[in-house]
Amino acid sequence: MRFAGNIEAKTDAKGRAFLPSCFRKQFSNAGEVRLIMRKDIFQPCLVLYPEAVWDEQIVLLRKRLNRWNPQHQQLFRQFVADVEMVVLDSNGRFLIPKRYLKMADIQQSIRFIGMDDTIEIWNAAHCEETFMDAAAFGEAISQLMDNKEDNETTSL
Repeated sequence: MRFAGNIEAKTDAKGRAFLPSCFRKQFSNAGEVRLIMRKDIFQPCLVLYPEAVWDEQIVLLRKRLNRWNPQHQQLFRQFVADVEMVVLDSNGRFLIPKRYLKMADIQQSIRFIGMDDTIEIWNAAHCEETFMDAAAFGEAISQLMDNKEDNETTSL
């Protein structure tokens, strides 16, 4: 499952939003039933994980943590404690709880951004702040892709 795109939307007075149809199709085609919502660790946005992707992340995190280390337990607890199970209604809507709206400073205008195997939900007004300008993006991606040590080369 790969989500891509940048779609503007609005929440209603109760905090409900329609999952964009392009994302909803991929979600249902993969046979997913639920999404997991949590606040992003680094950015002021919300992240929707298809349940299968969430389960993979939990397994990966658990493998790196020692269950008997108090700090590791605290990290795991904090990662999993503040999540919300999301089920789409028959119209493709879901509720964003008030505490999540507050965490991401979401008012009414939102932006969904497909981030490969997850979907981010941003306050539309703050979303642009997280993007690089075109010149900086071009330079950064060029440097990344031109790194000869990381790329395989073919000789004729």
